[in-house]
Amino acid sequence: MLPLLRHARYVLSGNPVTGLAFALFAMFLVAAIFGPWLAPYNPLQSNAAMALKPPSAAHWFGTDQLGRDIFSRVLVATRLDLTIAFASVILAFMLGALSGVAAGYFGGWTDRVVGRLADTIMAFPLFVLAMGIVAALGNKVVNIVIATAIINFPLYARVARAEANVRREAGFVEAARLSGNGEARVLLGHVLPNIMPIMMVQMSLTMGYAILNAAGLSFIGLGVRPPDAEWGIMVAEGANFIQSGEWWIALFPGAALMLAVFCFNLLGDGLRDIIDPRQRT
Repeated sequence: MLPLLRHARYVLSGNPVTGLAFALFAMFLVAAIFGPWLAPYNPLQSNAAMALKPPSAAHWFGTDQLGRDIFSRVLVATRLDLTIAFASVILAFMLGALSGVAAGYFGGWTDRVVGRLADTIMAFPLFVLAMGIVAALGNKVVNIVIATAIINFPLYARVARAEANVRREAGFVEAARLSGNGEARVLLGHVLPNIMPIMMVQMSLTMGYAILNAAGLSFIGLGVRPPDAEWGIMVAEGANFIQSGEWWIALFPGAALMLAVFCFNLLGDGLRDIIDPRQRT
């Protein structure tokens, strides 16, 4: 553990962009965990007398059409958006990575079944497929997670299959077999850990996509329902007021959404450098 921590410190000190990504990630994590306690106002409380007020010392991000504090709503929405993204990415990883590794390692009918399933999902426009799944199951948080995991499944399955296919005849795999390990133990104990660096990069990239997908579904009315605070809903509500000059309603939740996607895209490169043993000296 200590060598890994020293290597992580070396990577972060040598790459300011990676350090910025990890700092942004820490900021979003703090907002997700402590947001409800850090918010200066109740994010659901309306105040008609304070409706559509621009940013000020009392309301840093201004107020919306119902007089709700936008800063508090953006802060509290972080937990919901990151929860949806984390849950969908973990589910997609469990389904896609495990099935992809099995397809690449065993080949045969396993490879054909996983490949055809991934091809079938990729044949649809992915956001339209997510819309159809949520519309069929109902726009609840758990259904948004399931829909996002399904459309991300082919990404994990294809990457895991390609990496496992390369490594199934590697020397360390043959040595594990000769040591008496069963195929399941070789697969889970030797092949899967060796493809984790690239899978961690994929997870980081799809985190940003999962956040965008959840916000997009909410923007068109198929995601989280009002009055819950969620970035996509807030952007959709603010879009109606841009022409009348109330730009802050859509700007700040949109900026939070952009920063979150930016953060996770940059985070992938840093995780690859930290976890990949070939990067260590």
